[in-house]
Amino acid sequence: MSLPLARYRPVFAAPGTLTFTLSGLLGRLALAMNGVCVVVLVADRRGSYALAGSVSAVGVLAGAALLPLLGRLVDRLGQARVAVPAVLATALPTAGLLLCVRSGAPAWTLFLCWALSGSSPDLGGMARARWAHLHRADPAVLHRANALEQSLDELCFMAGPVLGMALCTAVAPEAGLLAARVLGTVGTLLFAAQRATEPPPAVRTPAAARGLFRTPGLPPLLAVFLSAGVLFGSMEVTTLAYTDALGRQSAGGGLLALVAAGSCVSGLVFGAVRPRRPAALRLALGTGAMTALMLLPLAAGLSGAGVPLLGAALLAAGSGTAPTMVSGMTLAQRLLPAHRLTEGMALAVSAILVGISTGATLGGALAQHAAPGTGYLLPVCAAALALGLAARLAARRPDNSRSPQAA
Repeated sequence: MSLPLARYRPVFAAPGTLTFTLSGLLGRLALAMNGVCVVVLVADRRGSYALAGSVSAVGVLAGAALLPLLGRLVDRLGQARVAVPAVLATALPTAGLLLCVRSGAPAWTLFLCWALSGSSPDLGGMARARWAHLHRADPAVLHRANALEQSLDELCFMAGPVLGMALCTAVAPEAGLLAARVLGTVGTLLFAAQRATEPPPAVRTPAAARGLFRTPGLPPLLAVFLSAGVLFGSMEVTTLAYTDALGRQSAGGGLLALVAAGSCVSGLVFGAVRPRRPAALRLALGTGAMTALMLLPLAAGLSGAGVPLLGAALLAAGSGTAPTMVSGMTLAQRLLPAHRLTEGMALAVSAILVGISTGATLGGALAQHAAPGTGYLLPVCAAALALGLAARLAARRPDNSRSPQAA
């Protein structure tokens, strides 16, 4: 078997692609740090994982509400004109959150500040829009670009929790969030500066006013993304609470990094294989594998097997997420009109974020009131729900009637 990474060379054939990819990694690393940093900050200073999970959830919900609006503006005005002011607007409310947590301000101030911090642009979605623009004539290369993007996401979510946890535990609970905001701002500014690969603003037509929710196949696909988000959010909070209950809080970031590592490797391998099945069918198969693999951390958590065995279970479980997400994003690109691609991808990310907030809230409540490891029931249930939705979507074969934009 040839080296899988060698098959990604055509992805970077267009000038400037490597530059915008590398510059965007900083901002995406910050996004990967946010969840862990906020949970650890609030739980450490206020002594409640339930409150920490709820604050995190409110911020995610605020971001989910803003992302489609930002995506629509990006389609109309261009990426740089929207991303730069959006990321700069997050500085003041983030500072307010840090001050409120430290000073013992009422809990509602934490919710307000973190909700107002949710205007960070979706660099991953904008990067995928660039790939779709650059490789729209070659579905096989676009499939690899989507797989690469998912693997880069996982790489960030592998390094982000470790870095955030290290800063929060070794320096101060506030240090992780401060670093995340600085990295996010710098990364976004560098990404926006790469204008050569930026897709042109869309030309507005009367058809552009049509609601994206009327796009055939898109609503059930968004429901799959929502279920996947519940899986991600509940697994993150459950893992952090589980290691804290064992007296090994600093190990939480490492365990989450193992989930991302498994997904990163599987994403690269999946992207190197030329797809031969419809995207909807690949999505159903991915959710099936994800559901089966999520049983492993549940078994390890309920048995009290300890951190090493749980880590191995999470590594294996993570390998089921990337093929699912790559197939889902590929299907979204096939279904969405080209002139509203950024807005549509933002809707997909928003669905994931709403799911993450729901999963974080449920996971925090279970961590507060149930035995350690019980929360791993939530990822299993979420994966099973995604499987049912994806199976019905595959039966309808929504991507067969559209002109292909992706493999």
